[in-house]
Amino acid sequence: MKVKTLLCVCALLFSLSVAAQFQPDRYPKREFRAAWIQSVNGQFSGIPTEKLKQTLIEQLNSLQAAGINAIIFQVRPEADALYASQLEPWSRFLTGVQGQVPEPYWDPMLFMIEECHKRAMEFHAWINPYRVKTSLKNELDPNHVYNIHPEWFVTYGDQMYFNPALPESRRHICMVITDILSRYDVDAIHMDDYFYPYPVKGTDFPDDANFARYGSGFLNKGDWRRNNVNVLIKQIHETVRKLKPWVKFGVSPFGIYRNEKNDPLGSKTNGLQNYDDLYADVLLWAREGWIDYNIPQLYWQIGHPVADYETLVNWWAKNTENRPLFIGHSVMNTVRNVDPQNPSINQLPRKMELQRSYQTIGGSCQWPASAVIENAGNYRDALIAEYHKYPALPPVFDFMDNEAPDKVRKVKPMWNADGYFLFWTAPKYKNEMNRAVQYVVYRFGADEEVNIGDPSHIVAITRDVFCKLPYENGKTKYRYVVTALDRLHNESKAVSKKVKL
Repeated sequence: MKVKTLLCVCALLFSLSVAAQFQPDRYPKREFRAAWIQSVNGQFSGIPTEKLKQTLIEQLNSLQAAGINAIIFQVRPEADALYASQLEPWSRFLTGVQGQVPEPYWDPMLFMIEECHKRAMEFHAWINPYRVKTSLKNELDPNHVYNIHPEWFVTYGDQMYFNPALPESRRHICMVITDILSRYDVDAIHMDDYFYPYPVKGTDFPDDANFARYGSGFLNKGDWRRNNVNVLIKQIHETVRKLKPWVKFGVSPFGIYRNEKNDPLGSKTNGLQNYDDLYADVLLWAREGWIDYNIPQLYWQIGHPVADYETLVNWWAKNTENRPLFIGHSVMNTVRNVDPQNPSINQLPRKMELQRSYQTIGGSCQWPASAVIENAGNYRDALIAEYHKYPALPPVFDFMDNEAPDKVRKVKPMWNADGYFLFWTAPKYKNEMNRAVQYVVYRFGADEEVNIGDPSHIVAITRDVFCKLPYENGKTKYRYVVTALDRLHNESKAVSKKVKL
């Protein structure tokens, strides 16, 4: 009996020591860590090309150092483009004048894709589907689709939109996405919270004539409006899957789906609602598999009287509808509010604890990226020191692809003019879905147990087929392990090589 008790105690102590060394809940190997880079704030407009390129490189370097592994970059703010669109004019948010070609010529989306991929970051092309003018005072390029088909558009408040009721609007938006996918190596198509526009007080959206024409079969206008958006979301998803089945389609809706007072299954909140006010039935999209991820914008603080952050995290975590869920954080709101349980600190620690307490939450996205870069409230410092201390791979979207690529071949260390390197050969593949596009390099002590589930051993995530080794005097033994990742981050079996550094 004493022996059995002693063995149990030893086993417990061993398990505690292992847990102390590696805590997957504290340092997850798989986590979506994204940041939104917007263009509508004017940060790009009129800046000389080379200076803007350098600014973007500096931003990406800062975000990479902060552990960010995905960039959501706004490329279509007003039915215009921060890329060489074949359908829409160059954006005024880039050149200052809509339709004006950047001089000297460059393509910001192509540039950002290449720079993100160099840093092992995903690139999500962020489009605003319906918006055409953020103010009616804005001038449209003569070749803008509005000047060709003005009947497709509707004015509401001080803004202009594609009419969500029209099949022509949906067809054009899907054509834009087809154009992007056919010419750019994006990892995802992303839409934010602008579906039907935010309500203008005292003014109904002007679609009575459209409801009379298209609304047969619907008992009320709300259901009809929701269906209009549903059809668009479904068509976009089908468009993406058909063209590039490895590209994800995700949304970042307003943070409240429905209030409990309107729906017993809603959240204990009292704010604007996706379902009732923006006609965005996000849960239906997830349930039907029309979106591949969901990032609700939970920009409020813990303790907010109308939309409490903790209440909403709990609600969304229980209502994922079996699709990946990530949390949209407001950096400034987080650092400007104190933790109710500990007024001496801001809310970041509590928010991260909440986020990681649910298995159904696979990561987060920071709004805006500029606040992380500027280290508002030491937010970036905290990510580096603790919350993103070690690298993380994005989650596997196994409903899209769960087959790992083959393992790498011919792993060997070699000297060249630039130093000592570990080289390997890419695995063979049968189709694009299982082609290796990235590699993970781990390092372990010579006698250390190999555990590739521990991200503290990751020394590189790269698209290269080599990794420079930190050679010192050739006396210390290490084991390097290399795995391959496909486009959806399925990881191959490991191949190891012992080296002396």
